[in-house]
Amino acid sequence: MTEDRADQLARLDHVTAALEDLRGQAATQPLEDIAKGIAESAVATLPDADAATITAVAEDGHLYTLAATDEGIIGIDECQYRTRRGPCVEAATQRHPVRAIVGEHEAEWPEFTASAKEAGINTYLSVPVLLPGESGGEDEVVGGLDMYSFTARAFDDYDEQVMRLFTTAACEAFTNARRWAATQRKIAQLETALTSRAEIDQAKGVLMAIHGCSADEAFTRLVEESQRTNTKLAVVARNLLESLQRR
Repeated sequence: MTEDRADQLARLDHVTAALEDLRGQAATQPLEDIAKGIAESAVATLPDADAATITAVAEDGHLYTLAATDEGIIGIDECQYRTRRGPCVEAATQRHPVRAIVGEHEAEWPEFTASAKEAGINTYLSVPVLLPGESGGEDEVVGGLDMYSFTARAFDDYDEQVMRLFTTAACEAFTNARRWAATQRKIAQLETALTSRAEIDQAKGVLMAIHGCSADEAFTRLVEESQRTNTKLAVVARNLLESLQRR
């Protein structure tokens, strides 16, 4: 076995161990913390990598840096977000990895090239994070793993494949974060519904006491006020209770 082949196998073992650790954390930690761990592990895995960022795509298409191993590198990403061009943007929009030697694409990405040169970056590798589409539909781009190096021509095909493995961990983290957010929204909706129901029941009780009417009649009064003022029933009930508290 050649020394180069042995080195690749050792690196692959390191990647496997790092991914197992990240998977163990992915369901219990915030997305930002997992993203930072992915970026740090990616830098530790690639010998020539000096920094990494995780780009996230918001629901409205806005790009932002979710995590970074070096705050001084964020400006290179933000330059691309602002101009909507550069290897990071191309990887996301074209849905494929992009390796860039700084200076070779100056005509296409002048702002990125200037920003990278100013930071001393010579090589860049961006791999999109894709969530599988539902029912066989098109994959969704939710972010990207962006690698930086001060070394000229630092990244090769093997490095690109290794980074594809790390995007699987990123994909899992994004998926878990979405599930967690959806669960929190459902909990909030249930809490709101329960609060609204309690306020409506209290308002009915007040009307029954004031007017000596039945529960059905009290509810009808609330519904009529809701329709007359074009106000949600829960708001009508809350306003009634608040008006009594002010007296």
